[in-house]
Amino acid sequence: MLLHTLHRMNLGNNIRRCRFDKNEMSQEDLADAIGVTRQTIHSIEKGKFIPSTLLAFKIARYFEKNVEEIFFLVNDETER
Repeated sequence: MLLHTLHRMNLGNNIRRCRFDKNEMSQEDLADAIGVTRQTIHSIEKGKFIPSTLLAFKIARYFEKNVEEIFFLVNDETER
């Protein structure tokens, strides 16, 4: 049953909120700061791309937060 539940989980994030809280920084500015493209940031924010562990840590470190403050698990069934 646990494995069945895990298959319905996605990775949510608070990147947009963090950008807003940091003087409404753009996706482009964040991308430049951590060495990725704006499209990568956009895709992560929209949940279309799951970042590598290294990239998740880079984002968290940039915002001076723990990874768990930026990224979290979302249960698809409860979100529908």
